[in-house]
Amino acid sequence: MTILPATYLGSVAYFARLLRDDCVIDLGEHFVKRSGRNRARILTANGTMDLTVQVAHADRPRTPMRAVRLDYSKRWQHQHWMSLVSGYRGSPYFDHYRDRLEPFYRRRFDFLADYDLELTRLLLEAFGGAMPRISESYVEASAGDLDLRPKNSEDPAFVAEPYVQVFSDRLPFAPNLSAADLLFAEGPGAAALLRRSLR
Repeated sequence: MTILPATYLGSVAYFARLLRDDCVIDLGEHFVKRSGRNRARILTANGTMDLTVQVAHADRPRTPMRAVRLDYSKRWQHQHWMSLVSGYRGSPYFDHYRDRLEPFYRRRFDFLADYDLELTRLLLEAFGGAMPRISESYVEASAGDLDLRPKNSEDPAFVAEPYVQVFSDRLPFAPNLSAADLLFAEGPGAAALLRRSLR
């Protein structure tokens, strides 16, 4: 079994694992600041850019992921959507998925976990996958389990397979961005590339 954290617009490696393995998303773990739980990396005309979801009281130690609330005192949803539009409107499939994604940048969610899970469900459906099991309590890793929860942990089996990104005429290939980057570039062909990315 592979144990994963909840993530915001998860990476290519994250979705490759979700499509291939028996996975569980752990909502019982503690929130880790400066991690994929509330950050995603996208591509812009100036290179990679991190999008950070604002959360309330992120400085409190040992807050369970399930209890982390979103903070709307700053206009992060608007900024994220404008960054996605600016970065990807020239990609082949952005217009195809735009109407499904845009509501996530208008609707308010109370909890980060709910926001992350609904975005994950949307992307998995686009890739032809189904949601994995969700655990509300902390999942203890057993022998043979692959635990990808620690901060900045990398999947040892992931090998980034290049694809044509939106700014490939002026920027080198940027591996393991948000899976949204892959979806906007490859559309229905993204799932096959995801499945080939784990060795």
